[in-house]
Amino acid sequence: MTLQQLKYVIEVANRGSINEAAKRLFISQPTLSNAIKDLEEEMQIAIFERSNKGISLSKEGVEFLSYARQVVEQAELLESRYLNAKPSPQHFSVSTQHYAFAVNAFAHLVKEYGQEEYELSLRETKTYEIIEDVKTMRSEIGILYLNEFNGKVINKLLKSANLQFNSLFTAKPHVFISVHNPLAKQSIVTIEDLQQYPYLSFDQGEYNSFHFSEEILSTLIRKKSIVVTDRATLFNLLIGVNGYTISTGVLSSDLNGNDIIPVPLAIDENINVGWISHRNVALSKLGAAYIEALEQAIGR
Repeated sequence: MTLQQLKYVIEVANRGSINEAAKRLFISQPTLSNAIKDLEEEMQIAIFERSNKGISLSKEGVEFLSYARQVVEQAELLESRYLNAKPSPQHFSVSTQHYAFAVNAFAHLVKEYGQEEYELSLRETKTYEIIEDVKTMRSEIGILYLNEFNGKVINKLLKSANLQFNSLFTAKPHVFISVHNPLAKQSIVTIEDLQQYPYLSFDQGEYNSFHFSEEILSTLIRKKSIVVTDRATLFNLLIGVNGYTISTGVLSSDLNGNDIIPVPLAIDENINVGWISHRNVALSKLGAAYIEALEQAIGR
């Protein structure tokens, strides 16, 4: 096993393609394929699973990748310390439900740890895809919520993928509405108060189960409802059509301005927001730094 082979594995995992990784490494595809095959034979594991759909990490490969990244990171620290070598571009990816605090933490990470070169990824995406991204190591960390309704289903998926949920905070449900909405004057709103306003929710695509909804109370029938795919559109519609959505109540005026406010919802529910990662796999330096930034963003 060589350091170069470990770097090859990391690049293929980052690209999800032998061909793309070979281009980035400036070597031929057969050379890269043979180097990884030799490493798999030496380690006596299949690091990658090959199919007609492409290449992905195996279950053993996920664990191997975490160790490979640590070894390469430590080697680069040695080279930087004693050989004045230029560090390689940093890689980090997080997949999240549509939370402003997750964006704030990511921005802090870039400012604090971004070197001259980096390849970072922030994916605001669907609940099922968050789990799949972390499962396949497309993202090191995922951010989502659990509650009494979806907990059994989500935890079953996490367990089967060997992922763990780490709680960040527990919140009482709030509605996000425009400051110009008549309900903005109330100290608390009820489900009945909301019936005349359009309900806004995030599209969950192919896996549009109630259990994957980003909003609690997803099984309620509404007279008016609008499904969107991104946070900016949802916030524009909160103002443009006097709509509402249900979330944690945690907002960022830096990102969303002062035109949207949270108002407590009169319902006996809890929203447990947290981050998921591979069980028994140590976080990278950037992963640990991002978790620290998350805790700062929510005031912990």
